[in-house]
Amino acid sequence: MYRSHTCGELRTPDIGTRVILSGWVQKVRDKGFVVWVDLRDRYGITQLVFDEQRTTATLLAEARKLGREFVIQVHGEVIERTSKNPQLSTGDIEILVSEIKILNPALLPPFTIEDDTDGGTDLRMKYRYLDIRRNPIKNNLIFRSKVAMEVRKYLSEQGFIEVETPYLIKSTPEGARDFVVPSRMNQGQFYALPQSPQTFKQLLMVGGLDKYFQIVKCFRDEDLRADRQPEFTQIDCEMAFVEQEDVLNAFEGLTRHLLKEIRGIEVEKFPRMTYDEAMKTYGNDKPDIRFEMRFGELNDVSQHRDFQIFNAAELVVGIAVPGGASLTRKEIDHLTDWLRRPQIGAKGMVYVRCNEDGSYKSSVDKFYDQEDLKKWAEATNAQTGDLICVLSGDTMSTRTQLSALRMEMAERLGLRNPLVFAPLWVIDFPLLEKDEETGDYHAMHHPFTSPKPGQLELLDTDPDAVRANAYDLVLNGNEIGGGSIRIHDKKMQSTMFRHLGFTEEEARAQFGFLMDAFQYGAPPHGGIAFGLDRLVAILGGQETIRDFIAFPKNNSGRDVMIDAPAPIDKAQLKELNLRLENNEG
Repeated sequence: MYRSHTCGELRTPDIGTRVILSGWVQKVRDKGFVVWVDLRDRYGITQLVFDEQRTTATLLAEARKLGREFVIQVHGEVIERTSKNPQLSTGDIEILVSEIKILNPALLPPFTIEDDTDGGTDLRMKYRYLDIRRNPIKNNLIFRSKVAMEVRKYLSEQGFIEVETPYLIKSTPEGARDFVVPSRMNQGQFYALPQSPQTFKQLLMVGGLDKYFQIVKCFRDEDLRADRQPEFTQIDCEMAFVEQEDVLNAFEGLTRHLLKEIRGIEVEKFPRMTYDEAMKTYGNDKPDIRFEMRFGELNDVSQHRDFQIFNAAELVVGIAVPGGASLTRKEIDHLTDWLRRPQIGAKGMVYVRCNEDGSYKSSVDKFYDQEDLKKWAEATNAQTGDLICVLSGDTMSTRTQLSALRMEMAERLGLRNPLVFAPLWVIDFPLLEKDEETGDYHAMHHPFTSPKPGQLELLDTDPDAVRANAYDLVLNGNEIGGGSIRIHDKKMQSTMFRHLGFTEEEARAQFGFLMDAFQYGAPPHGGIAFGLDRLVAILGGQETIRDFIAFPKNNSGRDVMIDAPAPIDKAQLKELNLRLENNEG
């Protein structure tokens, strides 16, 4: 056998035991009369010792040939370590080696396989198989496995059935671009990789399975960022004979279970907030409620003077930054410059210091007196020592800009503690969003989301007012899950397609299979999908998902390790009846 024990399990009670260990050489320390080797595997590190008094000259010479990341097997005896290392779980013992075998030599790695490595992101992604040997990445992948196992355990105990759905499907509009796959046997036709198993899980409800889940790969051809990959994993779920309250309770239970089992944290009932309230109070639909800095609207107490910037604005709104009055004028100027960056787009910022003596000092003292500024402080709940930051302009842009400022100040003040978890349900989203350029409407979630009861008729008269029977689960300022109660009636689904600009023929061509299924007794149903990558990262105290994925893509959607995407052979193109521009033949 290759090993009798792992490199992380031997302890003082094992002293005197003959063992066989296998692993990678972490480090070799040669002091002339003695050689120490740190042997590493997934479970830990055990120190090996070779010395002139107890080791043969041949064995000592073999030890000196070892290099970093050599794969070796050793036989030896567990002995007490003279100089103990409290940093290692095996730090009280070492192995006096009697036999060594090099299973595979190794080139010198392009970066050190240590927790604090000298390898940059691009280099580590190119040699990802080496990066996985490092504890931070290895532990993240083990952590991800633990979360997935807890999800399966909980949902299975709640009566959910895991069902696999197809990866080669029909292209349907779900808000992002599809990845398409040409069909060799049906030339000129294409499969699409699923953006989600949405229609299939609805069909499973028509099929009577009642409770479904799947931990499933999904694919979206969209621009990337730290928390987005072209292929990602969802915890996809659906339930029959449910209303919104049933779904929220079921998956609040799952989230509470994960927080308790994974993080040891007990969370009571999750707060709920409507979409309109979230936008008005925090400027976005996934607010981080670990800290305050709620928006205070100031139109009524700021548009009565001669300050034309405020008077001309659709919205004047501010936040109180705790302790911000201590910021210097230079620091505030830098903050204003940060807001003016193209990524944020604010034209400027008005500020008010809430002084220790109860007075106020603002950048617009020329226009506003102490009584005015006191009302601003009351509207933003500013306390002594705070800094009130005020932006103005059109409603949507101003809220977005102030939301960015709120998050930036929370980051600078250390208010976004990754070990504090604040879940929140956001409900009552608009059913439709209007494209300001074209005037067309599209579904905020997807075309299968039902309107709130009694609001279907408003689609013809006031579509902006229609609220969706939809909900998002937010954790620490990140959307970790979203879902809705679905349309299960063919007539209502046809009405929805019509308002989304589908002709009857287009709707039939795209979704005829679903419409047909609704005619055979579709039950009321609804569900939710969690982003597993993002959920795992947040539970792990991070917001970047890449280090929790075994083989991620970079920000250009490339796998730099295997060099994909890549051209394909001309013979394959010909077989698929495809021709690329400027491609010879």
